[in-house]
Amino acid sequence: MTDPIKLDIMSDPICPWCYIGKTHLDKALAAHPGHPFQIEWHPFQLNPDMPREGMDRRAYLEGKFGGKEGALRAYAPVVQHAEAAGLTIDFEGMQRTPNTLDAHRLIHWAGIEQRQTEAVDALFQAYFVEARDIGDHDVLADIADSIGMDAAVVRKLLQSDADAEDIRTRDAHSRQMGVKSVPTFILASQHAVPGAQPPELWAKVIAELTQAA
Repeated sequence: MTDPIKLDIMSDPICPWCYIGKTHLDKALAAHPGHPFQIEWHPFQLNPDMPREGMDRRAYLEGKFGGKEGALRAYAPVVQHAEAAGLTIDFEGMQRTPNTLDAHRLIHWAGIEQRQTEAVDALFQAYFVEARDIGDHDVLADIADSIGMDAAVVRKLLQSDADAEDIRTRDAHSRQMGVKSVPTFILASQHAVPGAQPPELWAKVIAELTQAA
């Protein structure tokens, strides 16, 4: 049994590359059940200036990528890589781009209960597969309930400012450390691995770490 190696992951629940990247990592971890990773998820908002209520997704994408054609061009590789990873994303059904501060607060609270990865999975499922608005408190409370958390407590926390400043500070810290996009994986607090890397790369990393141990 090798000693655990910390794998810190900067991610955002509305980032399709983060969803794809996690799917690739999961595939490698499932193939190597003796892997040494101890995983922790960290907040990084793709849109920190997004209004708290979110905005219409089409308007957001067309504004960001310079019109409908630009948005379609930008998302073509996402669709291609998602399909290759075996994922179905309901882009048509997704009506809103949410502010993800509250989703990150849920991930943080889930971490206290050792349910962090379950929360990340449930948020990806809700947003990309079910096209739900994960900025909505009812949706977040429902997600909390689905992974065994107390929905009433989560709802009460969401209605407060609990841990909001902590999430913003951690997000800002990642940017100060040079993280510019997500997903970004940090191995053993030393090596940054940016982007949605294929399972083969993770398999190689796991093999090298196991051999070194």
